[in-house]
Amino acid sequence: MGAKNMSQKLTRPEKICAFDYLNQNARQIALLNDAVFYFGELGMQEYETAGLLCDLLEENGFTLERNLSGFPTGFCASWGNGGPVVAVHTEYDANPDNSQKSGITEPASIVAGAPGHCEGHNANAAVMVAGALATKQAMEKFGISGRLKIFGAPAEEQLVSRPYFVRDGHFDDVDIALAPHVGGQFNVGYGLIQSALISAYFTFHGESAHAGSAPWKGRDALDGVILMDVGMAEFREHMQPQSMCQRVITQGGDQPNVIPKRAQVWWYFRGPTAQAAMSVFERAKKIAEGAALMSNTSVEIEVQSAVWPVRGNRTLAELVQSEYEQIGAPDWSADEEALARALQERAGVKIEGLARDVARMKGPATQKPASNDAGDVSWKVPMAKFYFPANVPNISYHHWAAGVALATSIAHKGALAGAKVLAGSLLEIFANSEIVQKAKKTFAEEIGDQTWYSMLPDDQTPPLDLNRATMEKYRELMRVHYLKERPHFS
Repeated sequence: MGAKNMSQKLTRPEKICAFDYLNQNARQIALLNDAVFYFGELGMQEYETAGLLCDLLEENGFTLERNLSGFPTGFCASWGNGGPVVAVHTEYDANPDNSQKSGITEPASIVAGAPGHCEGHNANAAVMVAGALATKQAMEKFGISGRLKIFGAPAEEQLVSRPYFVRDGHFDDVDIALAPHVGGQFNVGYGLIQSALISAYFTFHGESAHAGSAPWKGRDALDGVILMDVGMAEFREHMQPQSMCQRVITQGGDQPNVIPKRAQVWWYFRGPTAQAAMSVFERAKKIAEGAALMSNTSVEIEVQSAVWPVRGNRTLAELVQSEYEQIGAPDWSADEEALARALQERAGVKIEGLARDVARMKGPATQKPASNDAGDVSWKVPMAKFYFPANVPNISYHHWAAGVALATSIAHKGALAGAKVLAGSLLEIFANSEIVQKAKKTFAEEIGDQTWYSMLPDDQTPPLDLNRATMEKYRELMRVHYLKERPHFS
């Protein structure tokens, strides 16, 4: 982009209005970020988080649809009229056993054993809400037409909600979608970004007996789980290079002298395409049936979620990259830099401090084996998943170290910058119909003859009890650490 065009975009009055709003509400963005951090709620149990996000959006003129697709902590907030219709969607769930005190560069739980944010989904929530409110403010002031749809997506860590939203038609009227996500720097790409995944429970049923006195009377469900594990281990040799699988045994019996009549294993099956992930899953089902036959048990298979690989649209990636370059990386302080370097040293990763440059746009991106439930959206409509610098570079997620910066000024500055990128991108889309037309054209070229279809079983319903017991165990202990002050945007 030429310097003249860049300058024109920077001086557009609607963008100045949005950025002024965000600057004036910087403290409220920080409060929202920190409130969600201390809620630390696991997927499907984000009641405090979703409640606060919904209240803030509703207080500021959005129309709320709660309990979206049967998810008590899912929602869609809408504002505006006409077209285009632009969706913003992100997640706000935490991880188990990752409670970490903010600003402390050693493992230090807020509540021992409790869940906590160790990636930065709390910053996602702050960016989505703040960016949406700033965009609405500018659109109202300058009479810009178009409709915003803000989706709160529960349980991303279990890859659950957005495939249901897409299956149930909530993106049928959407033209463009944007998905902000925390990172260590500004970063966006196009092409295949993340992998497809199928999440399923395999529950083996047998018959209990006294393991010492009469084991021959039992049919050991745990044997079924173990034999399936053996079969899957042998199958790994024959998987395509980019396919993989992981599992945890969620139930293996109660005590050694009772043969388990019920045992359960939870598997993730990954692949570079939806079809590849499904192929691994279909083979796993046969292996499970064989394990049941060998152990004289039966097996019940329940799909929890099934997600397409995340892909990025080139036109939208270019738009976001332009916004990155206009806004630039946050101006980090010496104390923030020192905290980042101390954390990187303690975590044993490359010590390079905080990102002061904007990464080049990646495209076609190198596909990661990790997955995200935004994938279905990205095959339904043109989408950009973009990253903003609210965490420390080089730190691995789902680890105590990734929670250290998330309620500090590093996260606050990064979230403010991310909200500006989101608002700037939205206003460019609403002001320029050519962006929408071009994104749809390149999207059609990118996906070719591949048409999205739901990989979920037709009758599949949300797993409402997921993580319920863990949150019931820790919620009251965590509640004493909630912020006393509530954000108010104005």
